[in-house]
Order: sequence, then structure tokens, then C-alpha cells
Amino acid sequence: MNIDPRHYHQPSWRKPVGMLAIVALIALWAVLVASLSGLIGTLPVWLQTPLYVVLGIVWIWVLPLRRLLAWMETGRWRRS
Repeated sequence: MNIDPRHYHQPSWRKPVGMLAIVALIALWAVLVASLSGLIGTLPVWLQTPLYVVLGIVWIWVLPLRRLLAWMETGRWRRS
């Protein structure tokens, strides 16, 4: 098997570091949301459900996940 050097890509250290950072961010966000569960639990169920859905989705925009993914891929914090 001959590897063409033009198509060989050296793995980046950013991907494993970024994956660990993503796992840490998910854990921190889960702890934050869980700490709010006592307050959210006092709300009616019809209000709890959309609130948990929003809290589950919003961390992609609130936390630096998009920029972290861009950094993992390009080495820059913003995609050009």
C-alpha cells in the first residue's frame, strides 16, 4: 500500500483537546440545568417541557460551542 504524500493529513492535537472541552462543557451545562431543576420543578408541566427543550438547545449558541468547533476544524475561532 503506497500512501500519496499529497493526500496524507497529519492529525491535529486540536481535535482531541476540543472533544475533551466539549465533554466538559456538556457536563458543566448539565450541572447548571440540574441545579435549576428545583426552581423549574415548581412550574406547571406545560411550561417545564418547553423550558427544558430551550435549555437543551440554547447551550450551542450561549456556550462557545460553535467557535470551539470552528477552532477544532480550522485553528481559528471564527470561520472565514
